[in-house]
Amino acid sequence: MVEYIFHNGGPVMWVITALGISGMGMFLERALHLHRARIDESDFLQGIFNNLRHGNVSEAVSLCEDTPGPVARLTLIAVKRMGTLSRDEMIEELDQEGRAEVSRMERRLASISLIAQISPLLGLLGTVVGILKAIMTLETESPMVLPADIAAGLSTGCITTVAGLLVTILCFLGFHVLVVKIDRLVLDMRHACSELLLFLFVRAPGAERESGEVADAANPAVAEAGK
Repeated sequence: MVEYIFHNGGPVMWVITALGISGMGMFLERALHLHRARIDESDFLQGIFNNLRHGNVSEAVSLCEDTPGPVARLTLIAVKRMGTLSRDEMIEELDQEGRAEVSRMERRLASISLIAQISPLLGLLGTVVGILKAIMTLETESPMVLPADIAAGLSTGCITTVAGLLVTILCFLGFHVLVVKIDRLVLDMRHACSELLLFLFVRAPGAERESGEVADAANPAVAEAGK
């Protein structure tokens, strides 16, 4: 069956198959990466805050470095820069790092989307090629045309069309699964940014900021990190 599909599918079928395998590989790599990046940010932040309350900055830094994911990297920046940056400077720093993290998480999404868009066009190309093969057979073999000769060209079109649509459907599904995972991580990042700003400028020992001011300032920075 497989030999029949690839033999009658022709070169277009091989191209569609290569794109499908590439898309699957990119999806699996991204899905595994995003799965590892998801942590329980509430427990993680509590551990960081407990260390900072007791003055164990080095332990907080080590915990951030040993924990995967964007939340830990944002926290690491906040811990390393605390006491050296003002509230607005800290918001700007977290905003820039948040943008960079979102960009890293979205890596290869464009490629998966491109494969999903190209595959049905390749399937259509295979259909046109199959029809042309059938027409050429009619012209060259007429009037002694065998049904099997016509069927060969039509089967090429059917096989490539089905393959192209199948790859497209799977790539679109994979793309949206990854988007949902990224959205969840962005929500974790927003929550972490808010908690970090409130702790460093309100709850931490020696903090002299008003909680209302920090809460108002945190919102734009957190929102920008998810764009």
